[in-house]
Amino acid sequence: MEKHIVKIKSIGFINHNVLGIVTEKPDGYNFEPGQATEVSINQEKWRNEKRPFTFTNLPMEDHLEFTIKTYPAHNGVTEKLSTLSKGDELILRDVFGAITYKGKGTFLAGGAGVTPFIAILKSLEYHDEMKDNALIFANKEEKDIFLRDKFETMLGRRFLNILSEEETEDFPQGHMDKAFLKSTLSDFSQYFYVCGPPEMVDDVVKSLMELGAEEAKIVTETS
Repeated sequence: MEKHIVKIKSIGFINHNVLGIVTEKPDGYNFEPGQATEVSINQEKWRNEKRPFTFTNLPMEDHLEFTIKTYPAHNGVTEKLSTLSKGDELILRDVFGAITYKGKGTFLAGGAGVTPFIAILKSLEYHDEMKDNALIFANKEEKDIFLRDKFETMLGRRFLNILSEEETEDFPQGHMDKAFLKSTLSDFSQYFYVCGPPEMVDDVVKSLMELGAEEAKIVTETS
């Protein structure tokens, strides 16, 4: 497994618990939208603490970007990342990932599970292929919706949200369950891209298939 040491070019919170990190890009280091790599911090005691993070920039850009939800209570890698500064180093490894764009459809994301979709949606926008694609984003509270302005600009009315732990006038309250999917979606012959916590992914896939979606058109990955 190859290792690449890269310096952080910029780092900062884009909402209350999500970090945006931009790094150098190693020569010849390529990925497809939706793919990820294992990242660790190039500091003593942290070099072997690897975590998978998705690239959230376009492949042709001269840098790499990661959008990372932090979990301070865990006292782990994401908390340590939030203490880093420009010039600090990360270690990147081989590229991997199961989610790739196969055709027009609906992206169903739970929390940090939206990250594999960011580069895919940016790529669709760049190539003027966004039409008829949609994103449904499930979070606990409204404050957890990150990159909201970007998604609204890219998708307009085809960007929908649902909140599990907060009632608001703007968004439905509940879970991405069968009843919600049935009331929200009208076409179950399209592609579905599902990413989030394992239990959520399993439940959504089961519900989609019960509603008539084809298993071959459901693309999944857990966050």
